[in-house]
Amino acid sequence: MDLTDSQTAVTVVAGLAILAGLAGVVVPGLPALPLCWGGVLLWAVFGGAGPGGWAVFAAATLVAGGGAVIKYAWPGRNLKRTGVPTSTLLAGGVLGVIGFFVVPVVGLVLGFVAGVWAAERLRLGSNQLAWPSTVQALKAAGLSMLVEFAAGLVIAALWAVGLLMT
Repeated sequence: MDLTDSQTAVTVVAGLAILAGLAGVVVPGLPALPLCWGGVLLWAVFGGAGPGGWAVFAAATLVAGGGAVIKYAWPGRNLKRTGVPTSTLLAGGVLGVIGFFVVPVVGLVLGFVAGVWAAERLRLGSNQLAWPSTVQALKAAGLSMLVEFAAGLVIAALWAVGLLMT
């Protein structure tokens, strides 16, 4: 592998973008699916993959779009079914962002849990009623992350197959 070859360099950069996208599922601030999708786009445009590269890019676009929709729709539907309002998730999100800057590494999760619990405590008036809603919100966040990671893995697999085929 000669890194002075522009197609090889583009392939390496595309692979690094896909890896960063997969890491972005758990690292706040990194847009997971857009990075994975962008890596495949970069490879299709500048990697010299030809029509096969564009076919991989088309499939990756479908997976990224579907993953983005499912990432929000499926957990959101589950939360509506259990009665957790959007305002509770907003409170969790705001405190999660604040927690990210106040407590390194775990502040996002701690802030999200505290925000959801506090909002539900205010809404429902009881610790015993607030905790089940908090657990449901955590399950929804976990499901969202799993969907996003699965979509990113499928995009990475499509790209790897495209590399082997072209």
